[in-house]
Amino acid sequence: MAHIPDVDDEGTIIMEHHPFLEQMHVEDNVPQADESVAMATVARRLYVSHFLSTWNSRVFEFGAVLYLATIFPGTLLPMSIYAFARGLAAILFAPAVGQYIDKGDRLQVVRLSIGLACCEKLGSIMNLVSVEKDWVVVVSRGDKEALGTMNAQMHRIDLLCKLLGPLFIALVDGFSTELAIIMNLTMNCTSVGVEYFAIARVYRDVAELRKAKLRPRAVDEAGPRSLMSTTRLVRHWRSVKTATLRSAADFGMYLRHPAFLPSIAGALLYLTVLSFAGQMVTYLLSVGYSATHVGVAYTSSVSFEMLATWVAPWLMARMGPIRAGLWFSSWQVIMLMAGTAVFWAFSDKPLVAASGLVVGTIFSRVGLRGFELCTQLIVQEDVEAEHRGAFSSVEAAWQNAFEILSFTSTIIFSRPAQFRWPALISVLAVASTNSAYTLYVRMKRGHLVHLEAVTECLCGCHREKGKKQERERVVVGL
Repeated sequence: MAHIPDVDDEGTIIMEHHPFLEQMHVEDNVPQADESVAMATVARRLYVSHFLSTWNSRVFEFGAVLYLATIFPGTLLPMSIYAFARGLAAILFAPAVGQYIDKGDRLQVVRLSIGLACCEKLGSIMNLVSVEKDWVVVVSRGDKEALGTMNAQMHRIDLLCKLLGPLFIALVDGFSTELAIIMNLTMNCTSVGVEYFAIARVYRDVAELRKAKLRPRAVDEAGPRSLMSTTRLVRHWRSVKTATLRSAADFGMYLRHPAFLPSIAGALLYLTVLSFAGQMVTYLLSVGYSATHVGVAYTSSVSFEMLATWVAPWLMARMGPIRAGLWFSSWQVIMLMAGTAVFWAFSDKPLVAASGLVVGTIFSRVGLRGFELCTQLIVQEDVEAEHRGAFSSVEAAWQNAFEILSFTSTIIFSRPAQFRWPALISVLAVASTNSAYTLYVRMKRGHLVHLEAVTECLCGCHREKGKKQERERVVVGL
């Protein structure tokens, strides 16, 4: 059984330091050094599978924009319809994906997500939820430090793909769109075998992954004998009805769950246009930014996000994920409010205003990614194993719903001169995130600030100041 470090009420480790994934399978009397090497190998295979899946998803996501722009030049309507349809599909079908994750065999679920890459959005959600929300929790064996390390590594992989994937496919598309499409297809096809092999080896090496996940259902399923006695139409109707009731039950479970507030706070962050995605990039180009300037800003943004994957584990180890999340969320709000203030103050100078918004957005990305890592760890620890898939899929549905709202804001305020309003809505959404998470921290800890510690610190400073003044008086007297 894995050794679980002693923690305080806020999740801060207060005893000895534990190396990554140590003391696994102690009952097998395997030497600790050999066990660490074995589990490091398991982690690497999991990272390889995650990298290939994330790389293909990021490349296709950005490549689709380029392909549609080539096919339908001079209009944003096809791109808007495509983005809206992807988000809507995720909202409608994500609960069903979560149900399949919870009741299906772990290896079969991930293999299906790899094979259904053609259903890009749903396949990506299935793979992301399965690996990041379930597999890493099982592999870490309850070691909070190991889980935090794996979460950070997963985010680094995602950010690396986010940085290099679009750049790679853009360079190929600049040479030939047809070649870019062929390259996109080839990478997806050739990576399937490697992903299958890597994830299967992880599944084989970690016995806990093969344990069945039992999930009680409030809705009774009709037995096979009663199904055979009905017509095909009635069977289909019952299947749809059962799936609908299950989805409703999953949404109800999500809303009532103790991890709801940190989860919905993270989902609210998707209601933003301040992310160097298509909306903000279009605005920057319209006010005079060149493609090179946009590329530099985008690279700087991702670099700060990457920095957060090292800062967040360090801060969580010292104050726990709950308190660290509050610090990161507050940092993000402050940076975006500062950037938006410059944006509004210099509205008569579009280039200066846009630059203020760019700088604020870049610095806010440390808070964004740090907050995501904190809330991810909280959800992983609080959500039961049999509910992880359903909970995370409903969470993904909320994320896509808020993302659709962000697209709606730029549809309503479509002119570059009106971009101030979507930007303001984005800041209000981030402020709402901070408020929701602050409420969660208050409910969880009973307080937001250690007043005793602050008072002691101030009193200590006052005493030191008094002693210093007394020494100065003695010196002067001499």
